[in-house]
Amino acid sequence: MLTTAKIAAAGVAVVIGVTGIVAGSTGAGGATVTRGATAVDPANFTNPKSNPYYPLQPGTVSHYRGSDDGAVLHERVTVTHRTKLIQGVRTKVIHDVLRRADGTVAEATHDWYADDNAGNVWYFGEATATYDRQGHVKSRDGSWQSGVKGARAGLIMPANPHPTDAYRQEFWAGHAEDQAWIVQRRATTTVPYGTLHHVVRSFEWTRLEAHVVSVKFYAPGLGIVREHDVAGGTEIFELVSVTHN
Repeated sequence: MLTTAKIAAAGVAVVIGVTGIVAGSTGAGGATVTRGATAVDPANFTNPKSNPYYPLQPGTVSHYRGSDDGAVLHERVTVTHRTKLIQGVRTKVIHDVLRRADGTVAEATHDWYADDNAGNVWYFGEATATYDRQGHVKSRDGSWQSGVKGARAGLIMPANPHPTDAYRQEFWAGHAEDQAWIVQRRATTTVPYGTLHHVVRSFEWTRLEAHVVSVKFYAPGLGIVREHDVAGGTEIFELVSVTHN
C-alpha cells in the first residue's frame, strides 16, 4: 500500500492515497482483472505488439551502475533468445546478473515477460537466487511462476501509459506483490547513457516491504534507465550503455 504520507515524502503533491491496485484503466489486451490478479488467456498473445517503454528485443544487453547501502554494484540485463512456455504463452527469458565491485555475483535472475496483442507487457515470474562471495546460494526467495501455487501474472508496462495508471506487476500472496503507479509520461532525466526525453516515471513498491518506495524512469526504446529509492532505502541504478548481440 502506498499511503499519502509516503508519496508526499517523495516530493509529490497528492489529495488522496492509493489503497487498492487494479489494471482496468489500461485495456489489458482482454485479460480479466480483479484487483490486479489476472486470468491469462493465450489468445491475447497470438500477435504480440512491442512496447517502446519496455522493449524485449532478443540480443539487447543493458548495463547499469548503482549502489545500495554504500556498496558499489554493476548490473547486466540481457534479453536472451530463449523462451519459456507458461500457461500457454510463449514468454521471453531475460537474464539479470548483479555483481559486486569485486566482480562476484550477488544475485542472478531469469525473468519471464511477454507482450500481448495490444502492446501491454506482462510479467510471468522469475527464478532468482542470491549468492555469498564464495559463490554459494544464500536464498531463492522471490522466485515464482504464474499459474503455480496461486501465483498470477502481472502488468509491467501498459501499452499506452498515462499518469494515474495503477496496477499489480506480480502477485503471489506473501512472496511477490510488487505494484506500480504512473505519475508522469513526458519526464526528462539524465543518466550516464545520456539525457532522455518523453520518459515515463512511476512509483513502485510492495506490501511485503511497506516502508520502501522507489521511483523508476522508462525511456522509449530503452526500458528502465534510472531507479532509486525515495523512502525506506538507499538503492540507486542508472543506465550506462546498451549493446546488441
